[in-house]
Amino acid sequence: MKQINSSFLNGAILPTLLRFSVPVLLALILQALYGAVDLWAVGKFAATADISAVATGSQTMQIITGLITGLATGATVLLGIYIGRKKPDDAAKVVGSSIFVFTILGVILTIATVLAAPWLARVTNAPNEAFAKTVSYIRICGAGSLFIVAYNLISAIFRGLGDSKSPLYFVIIACVINIMGDIILTKYIPMGAAGTAIATVMAQAVSVILSIILIRMKGLPFAFTKAHLHPHRKISDSILMLGTPIALQSMCNEISYLVILGFVNALGEVVSAGVGIAEKLAMFILLIPTAYMQSIAAFVAQNCGAGLTERAKKSMWLGMMLSTFLGSIFAYFSIFHGTRLSMLFIRADETAVLQAAAEFLKATSIECFILSAAYCLVGYFNGTKHTNFVMLQSMLSIFVVKLPYAWFASSHSTPGIFQIGMAGAFAAAFELLACLWYYNRLKKDDEAPTLQCITPS
Repeated sequence: MKQINSSFLNGAILPTLLRFSVPVLLALILQALYGAVDLWAVGKFAATADISAVATGSQTMQIITGLITGLATGATVLLGIYIGRKKPDDAAKVVGSSIFVFTILGVILTIATVLAAPWLARVTNAPNEAFAKTVSYIRICGAGSLFIVAYNLISAIFRGLGDSKSPLYFVIIACVINIMGDIILTKYIPMGAAGTAIATVMAQAVSVILSIILIRMKGLPFAFTKAHLHPHRKISDSILMLGTPIALQSMCNEISYLVILGFVNALGEVVSAGVGIAEKLAMFILLIPTAYMQSIAAFVAQNCGAGLTERAKKSMWLGMMLSTFLGSIFAYFSIFHGTRLSMLFIRADETAVLQAAAEFLKATSIECFILSAAYCLVGYFNGTKHTNFVMLQSMLSIFVVKLPYAWFASSHSTPGIFQIGMAGAFAAAFELLACLWYYNRLKKDDEAPTLQCITPS
């Protein structure tokens, strides 16, 4: 039986947070390579229609992934709280309940995505030349939804336990398999977008299998029996109560990107392909704030459970320092060297696509940099169970700022790609200001109870 990682609760915060967050970031980067390598493979070995199909289809799958990771955060936070409180039996119940909840979710998502693939392609305004390929990509990836669910749940459990290295090892192996599969199924067996989808599902399956094998070999840091392996009502309700607002926030955020992609797709195949490439590059930059959001949520949850509220606050500010530092570096290269970065995914002679990608990337880089700070506050609120506020401020930023501005920018007679992309930057600024306001409100009101993570026994 493994020992519980208690370093979250004592010692220097900065090195502990850094040791935990770096594997989380690397795992997210490698996981994102699934879609990025898909785009690279079709950009090098297939047609423009395949590029557009993978760009649109993978963005659609991001909605599903966002839903899953949001719900899984509920399990991370609840597990971290019980670990901090030194309640191993309740922690075991969280794991058992999560398995049931997420298995049901995986089955539902698999059926829904496979059946709704044509509708999703129409909603995203996939270009006619790429419509059939987009449907195929979504349908194949959707068929592997159970593997996406299983991987994200297992990773969430490890993070709640304070272990961020194990998920990284699984993703490294899976990523290698995905790269090999992409090359084989696009260059040597010219299946285009469908081939990259098959390779992605295979890689995710391998990652899940390896995760299960490791858990069976090493065990969990607490007794886990068949008695724990059923949906404990109060625990399941708590997971859903914590995770649902985060899932809705994440899903709506991904939907907003999809809606903007629909605005862009109406401008033609070249612009669609360029923006698709820019979104893939921006997705890597966004992994920095995402990694620190997840890391801070896990760190804060354990400290919250142990009653170390000041340590939880300090971890958030230190995490923000690290996140914004890394975010500024990536933003610089994306803003000033966007064309060179875009060449990673497409041939250098595709000048029109490269220009469109570089223009959109400038705007999305500004968005990601602002979110480097905002997401650290979001992670703090998630770890202290303020998930309803997280959902509210995100909904306002999306539906009051982001989408209206994107529609306005795209409705011009000569719409600018940069201006459409700035919709995300304005929404991110709103989100940061809203989070700072809420944090200061709690601080001024001296609402100590709001920092107590009360969970059902």
